[in-house]
Amino acid sequence: MARVFGEARDFYRLRLIRLDAQGDLDFEWRDDILWRRPRIDLPEEVAEYRVEAVRLDDEERVAVLASFDDYDEALAWLNETQADLDEMTTAEFEETYIDTAFEGE
Repeated sequence: MARVFGEARDFYRLRLIRLDAQGDLDFEWRDDILWRRPRIDLPEEVAEYRVEAVRLDDEERVAVLASFDDYDEALAWLNETQADLDEMTTAEFEETYIDTAFEGE
């Protein structure tokens, strides 16, 4: 992956998605909210929450940064990571989060 210089927030967006037993995605975007599915109330034990980073110029490449069984934990981690995204350079963010998300590929 080529290194790009600049602020990480100019190149990435974070999102929190919910995967339920049926495998449907429930997108909840941070920043630039254009669309959001309505909440589906299912028992928490059948849901998994993922925090993902999406590169703005290549939305097909998604890095799963973390997975949680609890929505509140996922949201807290998302908020902490969002603070890093707002403060880090692109290279720092990729080294800290993205490179580790794609290890093993």
